[in-house]
Amino acid sequence: MADNSDASEAPKQKAGLLSRFFGRKDAAPEVSQTKEPESEAPVVFDNIDLTSGLPIAPPPGSEDSEGTSEKGSWWGRLQKGLQRSSNSIGSSLVEIFTKRKLDKAMLEDLEDVLIRADLGVATATSITAHLAKVRHEKDVEVSEVKEILAAEVERVLEPFALPLSIIEEQKPFVVLVVGVNGSGKTTTIGKLAGQFSSEGRKVMLVAGDTFRAAAIEQLNIWGERLGCAVISKPQGSDAAGLAFDAIKQAKEEGADLLLMDTAGRLQNRTELMAELEKIIRVMKKVDADAPHAVLLVLDATIGQNAMNQVEIFGKVAGVTGLVMTKLDGTARGGILVAIAEKFKLPIHYIGVGETAEDIEPFTAREFARAIMGLEN
Repeated sequence: MADNSDASEAPKQKAGLLSRFFGRKDAAPEVSQTKEPESEAPVVFDNIDLTSGLPIAPPPGSEDSEGTSEKGSWWGRLQKGLQRSSNSIGSSLVEIFTKRKLDKAMLEDLEDVLIRADLGVATATSITAHLAKVRHEKDVEVSEVKEILAAEVERVLEPFALPLSIIEEQKPFVVLVVGVNGSGKTTTIGKLAGQFSSEGRKVMLVAGDTFRAAAIEQLNIWGERLGCAVISKPQGSDAAGLAFDAIKQAKEEGADLLLMDTAGRLQNRTELMAELEKIIRVMKKVDADAPHAVLLVLDATIGQNAMNQVEIFGKVAGVTGLVMTKLDGTARGGILVAIAEKFKLPIHYIGVGETAEDIEPFTAREFARAIMGLEN
């Protein structure tokens, strides 16, 4: 990443541009945390090229004739975002259910479809067993199968569709946000900060990705926009030391919530995972219970690799809840079902787009019906 010296020299210019063009798109890719020479690729954040300070043109079709965004309702965005997944499953169902009566061969084909959609073997087996029980050797239509599948997916996910619960007596309530490169951690932090600030809480942010100047800049922009204080140190600073100072400062200033960003790290990089362990260990020197929540942000487009991330980050950081982003970028959105079935972790939020508005609290029924291409 470029060091963005132009952006740092003209904060007022950036703020003005952001107020006019802020599309809230966290498109700055996160890179591996090494201290190798940075590339000269432009740094983009919320439709602004921070290198040049110029707004990025929106993609064709993203604005109506009067230049206003047609975002629509959350249900509409969710349905559209999961369209790849629902189309993939739906077309396969049409190919399978060509006979009038449900038989063993059709059930086996259905199980294969669900496994390919990344719902997981356990869930796929459970769903087909239930379908066999209620419809075996009976006439069946694709629409009926979709309704049954949606109900079963909802049943699996419902216990894990839980909001991020803030303990009011714990001040500051410390939330550590972790994940691999480019999963959408900073956008998630910005969205959460906006939500909790609107509820009247005093929120502070910590720019814990000290490897990238762009990441520090991004969080400062979020803080400025939301009116939240941002605690940061120069690029290359020790993230654990920053965490220690941030909790102390948040306590002194009476913050209700402290959201800490971290550098993206691959789960197989042992030295980087050790650094994450150190951050948590140092946090506990200030507050024995910190962090009070550890959110793992997952990129849905990576499919089965997300399972491995949940396992490793869970062991190292003690993940307490999940945020899944980019469900609109894959035809295998069922991976969320497989993760819930295996790890039994709360799913707090899901994202079906690149902007902050496209991350919302997770609802099992809406997800289940959208992924099957049904109306809510």
